[in-house]
Amino acid sequence: MRILQISSARTYGGGERHVIDLSRGLTEHGHEVFAAVRPTCSWRKRLEFLPEGHIFEVSIRNSFGVLSAMRIADFVRENGIELIHAHVARDYVPASIACMAAKNSRYLVTRHVMFPLKPFNKFALRNCACFIGVSDAVGVELRRLFPANKVRVIPNGIDLERYKAESSPRKRAAFREFHSIPADAPLIGTLGELKEQKGQRDLVLAAHEVLKEVPEAYFVIVGQDHSLDGRFRRELKRLASVMGMEERFLWLDWLEDTSEFFAAIDLFVSPSHSESFGLAILEAMAFGVAVVATETEGAKELLGETEQLVPVRDPIKMSRAIVRYLTGDLERMEAAAAAKLRAERKYSLDKMLDATEALYREILADKA
Repeated sequence: MRILQISSARTYGGGERHVIDLSRGLTEHGHEVFAAVRPTCSWRKRLEFLPEGHIFEVSIRNSFGVLSAMRIADFVRENGIELIHAHVARDYVPASIACMAAKNSRYLVTRHVMFPLKPFNKFALRNCACFIGVSDAVGVELRRLFPANKVRVIPNGIDLERYKAESSPRKRAAFREFHSIPADAPLIGTLGELKEQKGQRDLVLAAHEVLKEVPEAYFVIVGQDHSLDGRFRRELKRLASVMGMEERFLWLDWLEDTSEFFAAIDLFVSPSHSESFGLAILEAMAFGVAVVATETEGAKELLGETEQLVPVRDPIKMSRAIVRYLTGDLERMEAAAAAKLRAERKYSLDKMLDATEALYREILADKA
């Protein structure tokens, strides 16, 4: 199959990682994969496994980019592309127009977030063959707008073999030594873009309560603030400083390789206010790290019914859960082992690839 993956995302996050993992996996399975990305894309180098001629730069700035759609249609025709797969909301309509203009291809989208699409999409995307949700909760939102027979749920997946190979005491020691964190200190970590929705402020507030019970604990917050002035990051650091915790926090912009981070921490916290899936939670599970997460739809689907879940926007209950797992070694290890087993059974990259390939074939068979 010849497939075009479209993502106009400028910065790198969970949705973009999905596009990369999917593209690499499909390539390894023998398909010809192409990618359409914006010229200012910060993550293009991660697509270096694709031939240079398979990467197409196009500026999609909004849902009504007709000129961009025509450029995509030309690229589709020139390369005999059979399937167009869009991943960002503003790409959906241009990709739909491109599919109609190219005439001989089919079109589908993946929805990576919980936010409902605007009603006009019900009519603008009538030619879409399928709408994929990355979780059951996203599937429910899609079915509110589109026919149920056009909606599928294909959960994100990760390469579990990588996590088995990379978790090691050596990586744990290296991370802690490099960042001057005592080898035996409890270390709590979170990873994600720095913004209100991700809830890092709640974690900082919870940390103040945690340190009353576990004064030797440290916290590491990994993530970039993509706002123009970086205001949220400064606010978080100021809050930690005002509360007398400055020396207990480590702030890292981003990690190209997260294996040392996950090997070093004792507990992963996801304080998000909304999460459609939660790739960082899944990574922690795969590394065998215990998780405390807010009760977002994504976290509930990943972790199931468990005491690891706490209410959204409740730093006090979050702090109690963190203290419980930090002071209860056996409980923490049991939670980590159960989460790891759940990740291995339900969320492998192979499962995601197989389901996506099967859907592609089904769509092309319907066309025939």
